[in-house]
Amino acid sequence: MTARTARGVAAATLAAALITGTAACSHPAAAGADSAVVGIATEPESLSPLLGYGKDGNSKIFDGLLTHDADMRLKPALAEALPEVSADGLTYTYTLRRGVKFSDGAPFSAEDVAFTYRTILDAKTNNASKTELDAIAGVEARGGDTVVFTLKYPYAPFAERTVLPIAPEHIAGRQDVNSGDFTTRPVGTGPYLLTGWSKGEKLSFTANPGYWGGEPAVKKFTMAVIKDDDVRATRLRSGELDAAILPPNLARALGDQHGTGDKARRTYAAKTFDYRTVTLPTHHAVTGDVAVRQALDIAVDRGAMVDKLLDGAGKPAYGPVPTGSPWFAAGTERPYDLDRAKRILDDAGWKAGEDGIRVKDGVRASFPLWYTSGDKIRQDHALAFASDAKKAGIEVKAEAGTWEVIEPRMKTEAVLAGGGSPADPDFDQYQLLTSALGGDGFNNMARYANPAVDSALVDGRRSGDQAARRAAYDTVQRELVKNPGYVFLTHIDHVYVVDDRWEGLTTQVEPHDHGLGSGPWWNVESWKPKQK
Repeated sequence: MTARTARGVAAATLAAALITGTAACSHPAAAGADSAVVGIATEPESLSPLLGYGKDGNSKIFDGLLTHDADMRLKPALAEALPEVSADGLTYTYTLRRGVKFSDGAPFSAEDVAFTYRTILDAKTNNASKTELDAIAGVEARGGDTVVFTLKYPYAPFAERTVLPIAPEHIAGRQDVNSGDFTTRPVGTGPYLLTGWSKGEKLSFTANPGYWGGEPAVKKFTMAVIKDDDVRATRLRSGELDAAILPPNLARALGDQHGTGDKARRTYAAKTFDYRTVTLPTHHAVTGDVAVRQALDIAVDRGAMVDKLLDGAGKPAYGPVPTGSPWFAAGTERPYDLDRAKRILDDAGWKAGEDGIRVKDGVRASFPLWYTSGDKIRQDHALAFASDAKKAGIEVKAEAGTWEVIEPRMKTEAVLAGGGSPADPDFDQYQLLTSALGGDGFNNMARYANPAVDSALVDGRRSGDQAARRAAYDTVQRELVKNPGYVFLTHIDHVYVVDDRWEGLTTQVEPHDHGLGSGPWWNVESWKPKQK
């Protein structure tokens, strides 16, 4: 849940203007043989990397120094090789790829790299994710093709941070970083050029003929922004979309079958670190009570949620780290135990009233739980959580709203939120749990405060020793058992349905954000039309 990750907008979804070049509308035409129209649920607020866009890589308009392959291993992008790292872990040196140009024809250089990182770290820049670069003490361009980062401490996953897209100094450096044209009319080195952005509807792209990696075979690429899951499924079924992310039950009805015009479709599932969680605001008389938190944490039937809400496309979640990850702390699983949940509440003085809802010191065990309108998966999770909570004597009132409605209420009202990053445990956990970021936008939405967790998070990000880092993140996960500021429900597999007319489609292990940078189109620049 970093920066805007709670609403799924930090780095990953794009779409705009009609492919045909006519006036924008909400129903993009079906794509041609060298075009693709993809339906996603959210869009970014800005397309500037200086403000956080594409910070986890794979932005399509831009490139980072490094990128990920299909197995999420780092590989060179704008750098010609992986960095040279000093013995003390405090210096990272990158040699840049020669001959790369921005899409306006200007040459890319080390100065652009230094400019990008310095600008993000500038206090005047409105980038909610700048704490992710806290380890940087300085960045220096040496000549045109060498960049040297100096760190304050040996931050083990630093190379992962250099997938961040690079902005052109000659354009972005000449305008207001927070409000200039570059935020909506970006220029980068990536495989695609933005041709238009009709906010709330779509963004459109065309292949970059001068891309250093070779011009993509998919010449036109459109991301249609369709917030409602059912509407997205309907438009895929009608042939208006060539692909879409869908909830598992809707994907099952549409995938691996013939669609409009007898076009075959295929279903792609991606394993993820994407969790759904209920925030338990510290500043609320009910959700701030540790006994209530502990009770809710074991009163939820996570297994039933996976089976019934996700059709098995996921797994129970006990924290931000999935159970299959090497970073998961064994023994922190919380089995469903309604009887024990009731005992915890009884012992803490929460006694059942006449209507079955518990009361303590005149406070009724009741609170609202907000979820985003049109998101079927969040709605289903919210309703299932409310049903389970009621069995323990806690009233949860599920409410739907836009993020504009929800955000002002987050300090004292619970939210069905999401987050998750496979790159490194620091990437998600620090911004989710550190008390230093409580109430900072969508960081630490519950305003969770636990000194043991704060200390472990600092140890985890500042140590270069793998065993020490593992111990730190084990501590975080075990502290969440004692005092869960969030009730983690499920880790969700992302499911996509795509017309079966291209070759080269795969999926990666994905973060919470799923749009342009994730899904089978993570490598759309490498797709080739199927030979008939």
